[in-house]
Amino acid sequence: MSIVVTGATGQLGRLVIEQLLTTVPADGIAAVVRSKEKAASLAARGVEIRIADYDRPETLTDVFRAGDRVLLVSGSEIGRRVAQHTAVIAAAKAAGVAQLAYTGVLGGPDADFQLAAEHKVTEQLILDSELPYTLLRNGWYTENYTANLAPVLEHGAVVANAGDGRIASASRADLAAAAAAVLTGEGHLGAAYELSGDVAWSLAEYAAVVAAATGKEVTYTNVPAATHREILVGAGLPEGLAAILVDVDEAIGRGLLAGTSGDLARLIGRPTTPLAETVAAAVSAG
Repeated sequence: MSIVVTGATGQLGRLVIEQLLTTVPADGIAAVVRSKEKAASLAARGVEIRIADYDRPETLTDVFRAGDRVLLVSGSEIGRRVAQHTAVIAAAKAAGVAQLAYTGVLGGPDADFQLAAEHKVTEQLILDSELPYTLLRNGWYTENYTANLAPVLEHGAVVANAGDGRIASASRADLAAAAAAVLTGEGHLGAAYELSGDVAWSLAEYAAVVAAATGKEVTYTNVPAATHREILVGAGLPEGLAAILVDVDEAIGRGLLAGTSGDLARLIGRPTTPLAETVAAAVSAG
């Protein structure tokens, strides 16, 4: 039996592996990756590397073993995820894994924005599979904002169409720690966790935190959805992605990413990482 992490060289998957390595022997961890080369550093530390591709179901046939505890990190390619996840779930079912944990979206079946659609279908596929499951409904990563500090600082503005909506974000490391906790602990089968930060903040408050961290004037500019979409497309984003981000902002405005259930802090055994701390780290990293 191994603890298996799919998408293990991605931003979340790699952090889950790092967290697991603090408590689990390396030879008890398996990383499912598309590229052996990208996983070289994990292999050097003793992690087992299993090569597979979500888009090629035949490569998943022997990736899982009976009794494995598996984390299915959701695919990053919007529009292709249902087929990809279906292939992973089928392979896990055929292997007889002991647990399939899935990184979905805050709100689960109640999330009504476009980005949630494939997650909701995947959750239902997992339920229909009758596999022992744990649903990790991840809220918005704080890094979704801090990764884009350059244009914010260049223009002195956070631009969105979220109104006064609040976001209970968490750091990617917090959510990785929660995934590791359910893969190594007991009592999580059949559970659905709403994973969000302890404190919900508005984009006006985020702008103020960025200003304080950088010493620069930064304000929040709320714009109509159509205007925001034009700005994003003008910045080089594909039309489809721009539409999805605008739709997420509208969901934020409706309060769908503001929930503070406390599930995340309980799973990781500590308060979630404050917004200011993640912003400060991003500013220091340049």
